[in-house]
Amino acid sequence: MIDQQIKTALVTGGNRGIGLAIVQGLAKLGHKVLLGSRRLSAGREAASTIAGDVIPVELDLSDRLTLKSQVHAILEEYPKIDALVNNAGILEYGSLLEIDEEQFDKSTRVNFEAPFDLIRLLTPDMIQRGYGRIVNLSSGWGSFNEGLTGPSAYAVSKAALNALTLTLSQSLPQSVKVNSICPGWVRTDMGGAGASRSPEKGAETAIWLATLPDDGPSGGFFRDKRLIGW
Repeated sequence: MIDQQIKTALVTGGNRGIGLAIVQGLAKLGHKVLLGSRRLSAGREAASTIAGDVIPVELDLSDRLTLKSQVHAILEEYPKIDALVNNAGILEYGSLLEIDEEQFDKSTRVNFEAPFDLIRLLTPDMIQRGYGRIVNLSSGWGSFNEGLTGPSAYAVSKAALNALTLTLSQSLPQSVKVNSICPGWVRTDMGGAGASRSPEKGAETAIWLATLPDDGPSGGFFRDKRLIGW
């Protein structure tokens, strides 16, 4: 049975911050973890600090064709990916009237389109094998319920990611679960040194969702393992 096998997880942006904490947590649980980073050298450096089966892989989310080529190369060596954690993201400051088209396009590409591409590439095998876990790192800033109060391009792209999560959950079988999370305000390069949470705390819910049992939830938006409003 698959639950008795070592599982393989792919984590984007796994070389620092919340992503690194997710990699560490999954490796500690016995997963084989593919640590994705834009620069392979950064991934190798991060992987060298983690105990467990952690393999750095190169993933450039900014370009669709490059990303697809990189994923195909990864699948040739690691064809069975059980969990996908779409952690990588970028934050562009300014209102929609202040930022330029390139900033908006980059935010949409990295925060929304790249997770969509990865999901499309990896879910067919998950469906065929009858097991998969997809975790999308979103934000309260991308929540209509919380007012979409963050920087505009970031808020719009994370709201789109949430919409992708909910829509996808209606198409996937129950054996392949997809959920969004808000990790809270975390001390990372993006969150800043004054943030209230450690990367390890921010990673807890993502690790939980990446390792859900068969009767676990799908199609939800979570903070601290509790449902929050879209």
